[in-house]
Amino acid sequence: MNGNNRLQNWDFNYAGCPLNALFEKLGTSQKGLSEKEAAGRLEEYGYNEPAKKKRQTIILQILLKFLNPLVIVLLIIAGFSIFFGEKISAILVIAMALISVLLSFTQEHRAGREAERLSEMVRTTATVYRNGKPKEINIRDIVPGDIVDLFAGDMIPADLRIISCKDLFINQASLTGESFPVEKTCETDGQPKRSPTAMTNMAFMGSSVVSGTGLGVVIKTGLSTQFGEISRKLATLTVETSFDKGIQKFTWLMIRFMVVLVLVIFAINALKKGNVIEALLFALSVAVGLTPEMLPMLVAINLSKGAIAMSKKEVIVKRLNSIQNFGAMDVLCTDKTGTLTMDRIILERHCDVVRKEDDDVLRFAYLNSFYQTGLKNILDRAILKHSKLLAKQYKKVDEVPFDFSRKLMSVVIENDGRHRIIVKGAPEELYKRCTRFELDGDILELGEGNLILPELKTEYNDLSAEGFRVLGIAYKDFDTTKDRYSKEDEQGLILKGYLAFLDPPKPSTKKTIETLKSLGIDFKVLTGDNELVTKKICGDVGLDIKGLATGEQVEKASDNELRELVKTTTVFARMSPLQKERITRALHDNKHIVGYLGDGINDAPALKTADVGISVNNAVDIAKESADIILLKKNLLVLVDGVSEGRKTFGNILKYIKMGSSSNLGNMISMTGASIFLPFLPMLPIQILLNNLLYDISQIAIPSDDVDREYLMKSRPWNVGYIKKFMLFIGPVSSVFDFITFGVLWLIFKAPQPLFNTGWFLESLCTQTLVIHVIRTGKIPFIESKPSQFLIFTSIYIVTVGLILPFIPLGKYFGFVQPPPLYFLALLLIVGLYLYLVQFVKAWFIKKYGYE
Repeated sequence: MNGNNRLQNWDFNYAGCPLNALFEKLGTSQKGLSEKEAAGRLEEYGYNEPAKKKRQTIILQILLKFLNPLVIVLLIIAGFSIFFGEKISAILVIAMALISVLLSFTQEHRAGREAERLSEMVRTTATVYRNGKPKEINIRDIVPGDIVDLFAGDMIPADLRIISCKDLFINQASLTGESFPVEKTCETDGQPKRSPTAMTNMAFMGSSVVSGTGLGVVIKTGLSTQFGEISRKLATLTVETSFDKGIQKFTWLMIRFMVVLVLVIFAINALKKGNVIEALLFALSVAVGLTPEMLPMLVAINLSKGAIAMSKKEVIVKRLNSIQNFGAMDVLCTDKTGTLTMDRIILERHCDVVRKEDDDVLRFAYLNSFYQTGLKNILDRAILKHSKLLAKQYKKVDEVPFDFSRKLMSVVIENDGRHRIIVKGAPEELYKRCTRFELDGDILELGEGNLILPELKTEYNDLSAEGFRVLGIAYKDFDTTKDRYSKEDEQGLILKGYLAFLDPPKPSTKKTIETLKSLGIDFKVLTGDNELVTKKICGDVGLDIKGLATGEQVEKASDNELRELVKTTTVFARMSPLQKERITRALHDNKHIVGYLGDGINDAPALKTADVGISVNNAVDIAKESADIILLKKNLLVLVDGVSEGRKTFGNILKYIKMGSSSNLGNMISMTGASIFLPFLPMLPIQILLNNLLYDISQIAIPSDDVDREYLMKSRPWNVGYIKKFMLFIGPVSSVFDFITFGVLWLIFKAPQPLFNTGWFLESLCTQTLVIHVIRTGKIPFIESKPSQFLIFTSIYIVTVGLILPFIPLGKYFGFVQPPPLYFLALLLIVGLYLYLVQFVKAWFIKKYGYE
């Protein structure tokens, strides 16, 4: 059921037509639908729910994991191993691929299930009228034509036309980003609007009732709602992240090296030694050795470890790859409402007409909010939090309720036998009804002295420019009393002063922005709210506003112009969901790694487009579906922990990549040289595989390793070019010492093939295993950075295992013989000099290219 049918389209003027015509169009009435009619419409229009990604079976999810390029490389090598009879090699490689796939799937599956349990925003039921009686039903069963009851605190279950209401205020922040509730009316709205959300008699799925009551007729459900249109786009949108791109680039780099060197080594050995089968088996072992086959598992272990660490800080990681993206992020875009701010309106100032603090203004406002009997809106609640004020010494006489034409609300109180009307509302409406103003206890006529009406309005405009929502307070004393008062009595008023409300910034926001800046992350605000409020909030939280642009400017800008605009702009206001997405893509085009933090429907496209989407547990379902990471608490300081954890995770992954790629390249150069000059194979194929396995086991401890504090202070995206340079400079260093080892074995010890194979096996294993302690840190000397105890243990353990293998019966199975005692002295000297030279070359390399 796609909902594209005779009712659910915007060609019909739902907001502007009379109710009778609307009921006729929808085939309903004020009494609602019958159960039979509702069942038929449910069959016709389908369930009232937004689009979701089609849930894949567990088997399919696991199979899709095998499409990871690194896993594919492993499987290709395993296939070659089976073809050439290397079953042990094939089993080991397949086992590593399975461990990586299953570990990655298990973590993501568990995190995804946990995230699903966080759906708290959308109510599961709503009250509709069926057969003329109210009935509570599941939201997904609502159909066009249903009449829905609306009460304070309710979620709007579908797109509705308001048919009756009293003091109805709706929060559309999740759709538009505006902090303050929007007034809704049941009057026919004949004024043309630029967007449906601007219609005063319409309410939309995903928004919520702040105060008042209402009755609405459902005009659109499911995918046809404003909510559904955004969800439809997201359900089909797939974006490749920087982590995915980095993995692919590195994989193809290694594949290219592997293909070239394997072909060269195979050709040399086949032509020189004449045994094609032996040359093929040797070349296959070389291919396994050049491929960092432990990378998928180590990536999964590192990411899972990061996810576990973040879960302890009440952060759920839905997609493991996002952890690395979190650390690589150099631009964080965020919504304002509920992210920078507390999503809670407070009364910030109460002042006279020249903006000087005045407690009488607060007292008048308190009396007005205290004595009004209508449902108190969010602004009244902010005023009434000043509960120390005494109101019971006054007696209420009457009230003039709020309505949307006047935008005023009045109460009449009695004190010492006199009646006083206190009026609270929109300043522009009060100005029309005031003939005087009060200043420092004096009552002055408008136009007297230096203050005239335009100057009074300037004071109000200045408050608005500071980002406040402003209400005016006025009053009038009556010489004669009466029992009933009306809006006609709201004339000849005295302007008392102003109330300024603010959605305050979170206490943690300023510190978070400062810390993120110290970590090399630019902070940008993308909000649907107006520029005055946004500028005020950003100033309060210490954000350096280098430039401010509106949605209108973004809409008019071409893609090239937008790429230039985002370079110099910090704050974007009055943004639509698709404009937020455009900005995120423009930042991508400028080679930034982009994070996006938001919790509303209007944030969902940008959350999906960003390298890492971050949301919160009370966000709309569609925002949580789009996010990679979910914060269980709206504590921005958790972002700093997440960035550090992401950088630590990536740092440990990169340790293995740099060490493995450089060491493997060195080994391949050494094997190529040995194949040219030696009359026999420098190492047996089974010895190469064993060497590779032991070396890989020693690196399992890398996820437990610490990362230098200096490393965490900078964003580090994938840089395959840097890895390539590191491999090309550091790799040949090991080849130099391999050739020295060849010379010692061949010239000094006159080693036959078994001893030569054993000697090089030991030297290769020791240098590969121990060089991680030099490469793992940017510090010089490397001993200034302490590795984890587990890494120290695995290094010592694997070197010890390698050294004793020639002396135990198992060694004979691999073709090892016992080296002479003097060889171990030479081995110690060669390994020591090798580590020293790597340290020297690393220091030069860091000075020239930096440390990634």
